[in-house]
Amino acid sequence: MEDSMKNQVLVAYATKYGSTAEIAERIGQVLRKEGLGIDIMDVDRANNIAPYKAIVLGSAVYMGRWRKEAAKFLKANEKVLTERPVWLFSSGPTGQGDAIELMHGWSIPKSLKATVERIQPKDITVFHGALELDKLNFFERWIIKKVKAPVGDFRDWNAITSWAAAIANELKEDK
Repeated sequence: MEDSMKNQVLVAYATKYGSTAEIAERIGQVLRKEGLGIDIMDVDRANNIAPYKAIVLGSAVYMGRWRKEAAKFLKANEKVLTERPVWLFSSGPTGQGDAIELMHGWSIPKSLKATVERIQPKDITVFHGALELDKLNFFERWIIKKVKAPVGDFRDWNAITSWAAAIANELKEDK
C-alpha cells in the first residue's frame, strides 16, 4: 500500500460549517485534473501522513485562530511535515479587499508561527471565506452582528484554482 501512496498528495482540512472543506475539495479537483493522486480528508481522519509525497493543509479561521484540530494536526505531524513539500492555507476573512490585510497582516496565526517556521512550507496563503447566518448558533450570530462582520460567500474560486494549479506544476516538476 505504501508504494501506491508514494505519489499521492494529501489535502487535509479543518472546517466548522463546510466552507473550508469545499475549498479543499476544489484544490483536490485541480490537483487530480493535473494527473496527481489525491486524498482529501478532514484532519481528524488523516491518521498516517508518512506515506504521502506532499501535503496541503488548510483550516478555517475564527477570531484569529485555526481550528483546534488543525493546530493539533500541524504540531503532531511536525517531523513528517518538515520532510515533505507542504502548502498551508487559511480560510476566513469575509468582505472585500486583500485577505491578508483583512487578517491584520498575518498569513498564519501567531500561536503556530514557530511550528510553521520549522516546517518551512512552500507557500502559505489566506483565502476569503463564507459566512452564512443560518448556519450559526445564537451566540455566533450575536457576535457577528456586534462586530459587523460581512455576511455572504466571499471565496474567490479563481484564486483558489490558480493556487492549486501552481502546486500541481511544482509537484509535476519534482517527478
